[in-house]
Amino acid sequence: MKRLIQLTVNGQAHDLVVTPVGTLLDVLRDDLGLTGAKRGCDLGACGACTVILDGRPVNSCLTLAVEADGSDVATIEGVAAPGRLHPVQEAFAVHGAVQCGFCTPGMVLVTKSLLDECPEPEDRQIREALSGNLCRCTGYVKVLDAVRAAARRLRAREGVR
Repeated sequence: MKRLIQLTVNGQAHDLVVTPVGTLLDVLRDDLGLTGAKRGCDLGACGACTVILDGRPVNSCLTLAVEADGSDVATIEGVAAPGRLHPVQEAFAVHGAVQCGFCTPGMVLVTKSLLDECPEPEDRQIREALSGNLCRCTGYVKVLDAVRAAARRLRAREGVR
């Protein structure tokens, strides 16, 4: 039996009719046309489908849409300000952390979430935060450089150190 749910996605409210087994990833991609969250492994192992649900990164392929009812969802499409990349996105571009781009949305969202919680993370914290996001292209060195640079840029913007 289908069910009506309400989601706020990137600041916009949506009323959606979903099946009990439909995932948040299905709703975002198929119903709302937000394709930044990628369908990778469908097992929660690759992080390509990562979104921020009520302030924390989650694998949208493992989250049932009905479980997200009443929640706030942020996708990669909602990270940047109009006409301007978010500092995390800028750092990924500047430091060559974007290769094929398939894993990038998930990594950007995990990084943003980490830096929102911990503005000056240690390398151990960065690695731990990114541990659920697999990349076949970058080797992670440039990703770590980008996260460090984004942290510096965000701190400077906030006037911290």
